Amino acid sequence: MSQIMNNYVDKFNEAIKSTKLNPVVETKLEESMRYSLSAGGKRIRPVLLLMTLSMLKIDIKKGMETAKALEMIHTYSLIHDDLPAMDNDNFRRGMKTNHKVYGDATAILAGDALLTKAFELITKDTYLGSEEKVKIIRLLSESAGHQGMVGGQVLDMDSEDKEISLDTLRKIHRYKTGALIRFSVVAACTIAKVNSKTFLLLDSFSQELGLIFQIKDDLLDIEGDFDKIGKSVGSDENNNKSTYVSLLGKTNTKVALEQHVNQALYLLEQLEDKYNIDELKSLTQLFANREN
Repeated sequence: MSQIMNNYVDKFNEAIKSTKLNPVVETKLEESMRYSLSAGGKRIRPVLLLMTLSMLKIDIKKGMETAKALEMIHTYSLIHDDLPAMDNDNFRRGMKTNHKVYGDATAILAGDALLTKAFELITKDTYLGSEEKVKIIRLLSESAGHQGMVGGQVLDMDSEDKEISLDTLRKIHRYKTGALIRFSVVAACTIAKVNSKTFLLLDSFSQELGLIFQIKDDLLDIEGDFDKIGKSVGSDENNNKSTYVSLLGKTNTKVALEQHVNQALYLLEQLEDKYNIDELKSLTQLFANREN
């Protein structure tokens, strides 16, 4: 991970660590929430949001609460995704999954609590006006709900043990993985109040980035290292899931990855000269070359 990205991660981790969960009922719920929220990870989505804001010449403080909300929703999705009813994973980010530590019921409720806490954070954001908050909440609810991540998860589960087309696989990834990655960028555009041309270019860029991330994920599932990726290798094959590798083969999957990287970089190059796109270009390459 580059030093530039590490700087964003450090700033975000400092902000998320200081977020108070304010328990009213003394239970292990908040401990369970914090366990997964503080488990590390690359913080790709919040960093992408903050990095896009910085490129758009907006103080990242204006997007920090939205970034924290986004990471809470991503974390809740991982907690639920790891449950026996879905992927039944034992490890996440090199640690035992939430339900392995706290039990299925508490893990479910911790996910529920993180989801609702996310929207609370946005409503209390002192850097955003009411109109901006409403737009961000609408975008986030669409991206996380049945029109986005959750809908993609169901489509993914419905496709297990079936032969599906590449178009169907792209649709799964567009919603399940890509929706929150897209939100990272379009939320920054919304906060920055960019013009329509800039919005459309960055929106398209974010969708390419979502595909890059998922294609690389499919490759890591067959050639990754547990010590580096922090979770079991081969889970897609074990769960009879279609992936880019299973549909295209490893060589053609790597070709597709390179094509999407080139398109993402091309879209960035179309932005106005006043924007410094170097950080987003580096992040795009990081998505494609990551080892975890």
